[in-house]
Amino acid sequence: DTHGAAISDADMAKAMAADAVLFGAVGGPKWDKVPYEVRPEAGLLRLRKDMELFANLRPAICYPALAASSSLKQEVVEGLDILIVRELTGGVYFGEPKQIIDLGNGQKRGIDTQVYDTFEIERISGVAFELARTRRNQVTSMEKRNVMKSGVLWNEVVTQTHKARYSDVKLDHMLADAGGMQLVRWPKQFDVIVTDNLFGDMLSDIAAMLTGSIGMLPSASLGAPDVKTKKRKALYEPVHGSAPDIAGKGIANPIAMIASFAMCLRYSFGMVADADKLEAAIAAVLDDGLRTKDIMSEGMTEVGTVEMGDAIIAKFLA
Repeated sequence: DTHGAAISDADMAKAMAADAVLFGAVGGPKWDKVPYEVRPEAGLLRLRKDMELFANLRPAICYPALAASSSLKQEVVEGLDILIVRELTGGVYFGEPKQIIDLGNGQKRGIDTQVYDTFEIERISGVAFELARTRRNQVTSMEKRNVMKSGVLWNEVVTQTHKARYSDVKLDHMLADAGGMQLVRWPKQFDVIVTDNLFGDMLSDIAAMLTGSIGMLPSASLGAPDVKTKKRKALYEPVHGSAPDIAGKGIANPIAMIASFAMCLRYSFGMVADADKLEAAIAAVLDDGLRTKDIMSEGMTEVGTVEMGDAIIAKFLA
């Protein structure tokens, strides 16, 4: 609003120089009628593109204390811990041509282009396999090879990458639509899911709702390691939107942002013990019965944004 741009060049320079970017939620109906290139969301897309953040990590974790809050049966989601690795800078969102053509007979044609190169699939699958080694050592690759040529290539490259460098990790392939069904049927069968930009967008939102509240979920977007320092550019943000309807009321759930910072500690700074401790602090506060309005249930204690944050910090420092 101040600068007439989604993000200033000065702020982009700061982001490029930083060890990590911790990003708040953006967007809202206030900007629906302004040109897209100056909307807040365009700033986020520029950050992702210019920082080359190709790997989006979306964990879906169901805290035991919130298992009853899910729309699915408690036994289906209790103990859920899956990670969706979404390719973020390729595919149909960025492919060219992308346009609407006037056919001249009262009809129009909308065109989007789904395109992936070998190196894009190799690097995102490599991230998924490496993360699986730190978890339960299982990767499920999802695409639509039955109807899409990009899906055929995706399947081939993931298989080749697995055989060449990650044969110790269990690999399964699944059509993306079947994957969405299986996420609802029995999500605990999955460990790490790797998929393209479009399907990752959809599947991660499905996975988010298994947990009981989208206000609980963090995300990370990672770039390639620097050749010299081996560090990755990275951006961390909550999955939820900006919720302008509750702005200033002190009732927003801060857990997703705090959990995003835990991911920052883990992936950008290698502070794994501190990340584990912060995530355990979140679980402990929920076990104590504290709830913000969005996850409130009978018999629990409703608290505001500040109170929830303070309680988590107190557990972390204890």
